[in-house]
Amino acid sequence: MSIDTQKTDRGVGIITINRPEKLNAMDAEHYRGLSDAWAQMRDDTAVRAIVITGAGEKSFSTGADLKTFIGNPPQLSEFWLTQQGMLLNRGLEMWKPVIAAVNGYCLGGGMTLLLATDIRLAVPHATFGLSEVKRGVIAANGGTQRVIEQLPRAIAMEFLLTGDAFDAATAERWGLVNRQVEPAQLMPEAMKIAECIAANAPLAVQAAKELALRAGSMDLNVGLRMEQLYNRMLSATEDAAEGRLAFKEKRPARFNAR
Repeated sequence: MSIDTQKTDRGVGIITINRPEKLNAMDAEHYRGLSDAWAQMRDDTAVRAIVITGAGEKSFSTGADLKTFIGNPPQLSEFWLTQQGMLLNRGLEMWKPVIAAVNGYCLGGGMTLLLATDIRLAVPHATFGLSEVKRGVIAANGGTQRVIEQLPRAIAMEFLLTGDAFDAATAERWGLVNRQVEPAQLMPEAMKIAECIAANAPLAVQAAKELALRAGSMDLNVGLRMEQLYNRMLSATEDAAEGRLAFKEKRPARFNAR
């Protein structure tokens, strides 16, 4: 039972929620481990893209292990410790692209985690849902915020307020996942995407992700100016020079994030 991390020599970090006997539900210890894993991946300059998945064949994550939290509420003073135990879906700023490989149940906190990722693959038997209202609470950690941004309003509200689950075909039709992938190909396909991203100029990739995610809080004129500013900075980097030289020499570029 753990949050496992590994790193490949092609710049990809992998996070695995490893608690399959509990459908990869997370208690406080696992949430702390996941927070540490995100910080590790964020701060490791050799990691340029991240894949997150769940152990086993049944579940990506079913979110919080409610049995371990019932009757044990945190102290009210912790409510204002907003930077403690940061998670991808709880406000951690992660500009490295994150690919979700959904291998089964993606419910509750697992679903809010998915909503905070950038590219999403799912097996055909995957099941999605924000079931919190059926348990007397709400979808936190961005559940009510991101779902209304990422889905048409009427669909998002049905999804959020009924708490009903839906299948991978529906998730694909709604654009919640990029595509369905057979189980045997899930991780290879996720790694293929991650390696493709990791081969690109990392400073440019992170700048592109940041501007895209901040677009919702900027008007078009501000966004255009920010693009000009970022491109002005990037054009002076060693990576930009290497990209131009590699194109001229008709070879793969070798970027070093400088």
